Parts: sequence; structure tokens; C-alpha cells
Amino acid sequence: MEKLIITAALTGSVPTKEMNRFLPVSPEEIAESAQRCGEVGASIVHVHARDVEGRPTLDAEVFARMHRAICEHTDLIVQISTGGRAGADPEARSAAVRLIRPEMASLTTGSTNFPDRVYENSIGLIQQLAVVMRESGTKPEMEIFDAGMIPNAVELAEKGLAIPPLHFCFVLGNRGSMAATAKNLLFLSESIPADATWTVAALGRWQLPMATLAIVMGGHVRVGLEDNLYYRKGEQASNEQLVARVARLAGELGRPIASPGEARAILHVGDRP
Repeated sequence: MEKLIITAALTGSVPTKEMNRFLPVSPEEIAESAQRCGEVGASIVHVHARDVEGRPTLDAEVFARMHRAICEHTDLIVQISTGGRAGADPEARSAAVRLIRPEMASLTTGSTNFPDRVYENSIGLIQQLAVVMRESGTKPEMEIFDAGMIPNAVELAEKGLAIPPLHFCFVLGNRGSMAATAKNLLFLSESIPADATWTVAALGRWQLPMATLAIVMGGHVRVGLEDNLYYRKGEQASNEQLVARVARLAGELGRPIASPGEARAILHVGDRP
């Protein structure tokens, strides 16, 4: 079984410091949180940007400042979000990838419902983002909220817009898309190409049980305050606490943790055709 890759989703677009006092918001806070997560077992950080008032932003310069701060102090893989909560314009959503040329970026391959909006990702927009990532040498992580998004991701590879082997992230427990159940995780993991890799990002109270399943199933794990604000009911978590818990579980279950360099090899980050 491959070594376990732990991704720390540090901030997201929805949480605020009022919801969780440990939430990193500024580029410097996010970089400091990334460093602490790397010290306890993370090899990837998934990052969103916030403006000076703490609101979600797609400003490429803010992403660049954050990216530099993380890379100056760690060897972590930085995965840029291209999500649409901060704006739906495809040029704005791809601007940070064009500017920074990060090692990885998220790519949601379909539309779904969020509690407060429709998260719209047309086929044209998906392909446009994929082209920018391909041109930038950036490995896409295919964000999967529903099973129908998997063939959309596979089609990108068939059209030469993404380089196999593909990497998938199954986002479970979002109200309006697939529930966080063992049956759904097994189904999704068996629905991707044989050479693909996968991780699971489960929301709220589902984060820990789904992470445990992924460890024993041979998948990888994403945790962090973007997806879950609590260590246990009523107790606010920090990003590094959530990462450290998964690392401890993996140790108990006999699954070694991947370093950033090992994660790059497992995910074929930096591969060229």
C-alpha cells in the first residue's frame, strides 16, 4: 500500500474567525499554519485567498504572496483553489494559476448545489481551466461531488487536456451532493481509472470516519478547517490538530506518512508528456 498523503485544507471560503478562532486568513497566517501542518504530517496544503477584510478573493497577487510565503519556509506542495465561491468568471478563476504556475490546483468537474447557491461549472469552463493548468505545468486535483463528475474528468484526459494518471478528491457530506458513507466512498474509488489516485475530503463530523476508511482502503486524506471546524463536538480545532490526528491514526493502522517529495512521486506532480 502506498504511503499516506495528508492534505491540509487550511481556510476555504466560508469559515470566519468568528466561527473558529484558529482560522488563518492573511497570507502570513496561512503560511504559518501550513508550516505547522507540515511539521505534523501534511505534504500538501490546499489554499484559498482572502482580502484584507477576510472575504474570499480570486486576486492572483494575494495568492502569489501566500504561495511565496509557504514556499520560503516549507517543501510542501501548494494546491491553489480555482473554486467559484469568490467569483464565477473563468479568467479570474484561472488567474492565480497563470501567474504562479503552482504544482497543483483544484478543478471541480461538474456543477452541484451548495446550501446558499449553485456551484456552476460548465463543460466549457472546466475545459478552459484544464487548458490553463496544462499550459502552466500544474497538476489538477479533480474535485468530485457526485459520481457524474468522474467521466467529465476522464474526458479531459482523453482530449489531451489533462495528463494521466489522474488524481481525484471525493468531497462527501455536502448538503446537495453525495453523502459521506462507506458505500459511496467504495463506489467512487472503484469508478475511477485503475492508474488514478484518490483522496477523500469529508465535511464536518464525517471528516474523521471517512479519513479512517481512506487510510485502510489505500486512499489519501484531506482534513482542515475548510471542511471541519471542530476536533470533537463543542471543541474548536486547529489545522495542525486535525492533521496530527490523521497521522496518529495512520501510525496505529500501520500506514506510513508520505513526505512532500514522496507525495510528488505518488501523484506524478511535475510530470510532462
